[in-house]
Amino acid sequence: QVQLVESGGGLVQAGGSLRLSCAASGRTFSSYSMGWFRQAPGKEREFVAAISMIGLSTYYADSVKGRFTISRDNAKNTVYLQMNSLKPEDTAVYYCAARPKNYGDYYNTVSYDYWGQGTQVTVSS
Repeated sequence: QVQLVESGGGLVQAGGSLRLSCAASGRTFSSYSMGWFRQAPGKEREFVAAISMIGLSTYYADSVKGRFTISRDNAKNTVYLQMNSLKPEDTAVYYCAARPKNYGDYYNTVSYDYWGQGTQVTVSS
């Protein structure tokens, strides 16, 4: 079992920045590749970014590429999502997720076994 707790969400003006954190507890953090997803009201949960077990590979949705950066600190059992140049369309609940493998569809929600409770990000225009 892995427990995930997100933090760092909030209200920010367009063009601003936020840094989300996801703290993991339970089994060995470095045995999991991690992902960030988001869900806006009335929309399906969508992939944002993913990172491999030891952080050598990162992946991004086209909508956030160049603005968001995913990273991890395995010594602290934490994955981060640095979000810059935020836009109103980035408004959503952001979730981190964990899966015990480095292969497969990193962008697909069904690939992930564990989820956090989410943190709200609101970007005002």
